Amino acid sequence: MRPVRLSVVTAVAAVTALTAVTGCAEKSDAKGGDGALAVTAKDDSCEVSKKEFPAGHVQLDIDNKGNKVTEVYILFPDDRIVAERENIGPGTKAKLTAEVKAGDYEIVCKPGMKGDGIRRPVKVTGGKIAKRSPEMDKAVAEFRTYVQQQADETLPKVKVFTDAVRAGDIEAAKKAYADSRIGWERTEPVAESFGDIDPKVDLREDGVADLAKGEQWTGWHRLEKALWQDKKLGAEEKAFADTLDKDLADWAKRVGTAEISPTSMANGAKELLDEVATGKVTGEEERYSHTDLVDFKANVEGAQKSFELLKTVAAKNDPKLVAELDKQFAAMNTLLDKYRADKNTYVFTSYDKVTAPQRKELSDGVNALAEPLSKLAAAVVK
Repeated sequence: MRPVRLSVVTAVAAVTALTAVTGCAEKSDAKGGDGALAVTAKDDSCEVSKKEFPAGHVQLDIDNKGNKVTEVYILFPDDRIVAERENIGPGTKAKLTAEVKAGDYEIVCKPGMKGDGIRRPVKVTGGKIAKRSPEMDKAVAEFRTYVQQQADETLPKVKVFTDAVRAGDIEAAKKAYADSRIGWERTEPVAESFGDIDPKVDLREDGVADLAKGEQWTGWHRLEKALWQDKKLGAEEKAFADTLDKDLADWAKRVGTAEISPTSMANGAKELLDEVATGKVTGEEERYSHTDLVDFKANVEGAQKSFELLKTVAAKNDPKLVAELDKQFAAMNTLLDKYRADKNTYVFTSYDKVTAPQRKELSDGVNALAEPLSKLAAAVVK
């Protein structure tokens, strides 16, 4: 879960009308070299070099000239995410490769990674469509199966957790909490692409914009606070358990409609590493339960799944990148194994027991993996 979400749009009914990130477009003139779309992000502005460009594989060349860390998104008009790049430091540059169909979109810069961001409307015009390779089709089909499987397997695990909450059994609920989140954390970018589900189930308290004005905070982290900090399960918490069941059932039902492409898979893998960097390594994500390393491991697993499915395609275009990613995923998994006694379980060291030097080591490992992973989308579409 990101520290702060984009605004929630309640009407996400245009799933079939607005189709993008389909993965079947050929490279357009907007990708690469002078044809790339330049995005200059500052603390008070978001400059885009073109307001109109052809559909296909689109590359954003992002330059953060502000003094704050920023994020850049391509969004549907209803705030669903097409593609994103997080954690772009001041004075640094980044690239974002996405597959976009014709239609109206917004490019958004979020200085400080907070709020709704500075938005610039853009129009994507009709582009020549090319057939996707069989290897790409296979990768997308297998990933779609994986995402659905993770959602379906999450529901019974969540019910164990919510049943314990409804029974008022604090210890049983604590025991079931982290396990109930693994499937979600492995596939979170897909859930986030819908726009409205993630804020309901995975928002932290400081991410609720108007909590003081009565905006409701629901989901896993609301119950996490009740269990570990408040140490009580009353009628309100039991109602939140019912809501969590309902919202996650909606997620599992809608997963099959998600727009998935090779580039969205690659970008999603990088997003999962960004999740680790902004929430897990810092200890902010599971601030009451300190089960951050369980989420950390699940994020890495989800990113590695995308990479493994795209490896055949990427290896043809950039074998050195694939070799580096193999190396860094192995190193990251070895590092995480230091914090669990049994590799066959998800019982990890409580994160409040992880020292500052150990957190630095974990952070360095994430950075070493995130850097080559940020190049995977471009390697897939070469």
